[in-house]
Amino acid sequence: MKRQSANYLENITLAIAIFTTAIMAGFFYTYTFNINLAMMQVDGETYATLQSLFNENVRHFMFFVFFFGSGAMGVVAILANWRHYKSLSFWLIVVATLVYIFGIIAYTASVNLPLNAYTESWNPLALPADWEATRDAWNQANAIRVGTSGSSFLLYLIALVIRASD
Repeated sequence: MKRQSANYLENITLAIAIFTTAIMAGFFYTYTFNINLAMMQVDGETYATLQSLFNENVRHFMFFVFFFGSGAMGVVAILANWRHYKSLSFWLIVVATLVYIFGIIAYTASVNLPLNAYTESWNPLALPADWEATRDAWNQANAIRVGTSGSSFLLYLIALVIRASD
């Protein structure tokens, strides 16, 4: 019974890490391949207004649950799966978690958030000369988050497949 409970905990924490990371990968993917493409077609005033609105409206409870929860659940999955530290699936969970924490949370804090703060400071009727370069830098940074979150998600899935085939 104790082993069955341990297996359940190991599997459920990995499943939650996969789920939350998939949600975030989908969020970044949708933003990059839909919203950013549309925003490239609007004038500067519209861009500045909408980007500020997007930044303000993404700051809600559910976004933070998934954004930070993906990293936290990865750490929980590592701890729950510690007894498998000699297996490839365990190390894939570790790498997936580190990729998410550093490639999404830390990267967002160091790149996207400063760009967000800058764009939110703009007066849409008097844009800075570098507004297009800033837009392009933000779009590129978000595209990096697509690759990073997708990689984390894929690594978790591979870990699950390896575990299921053992």
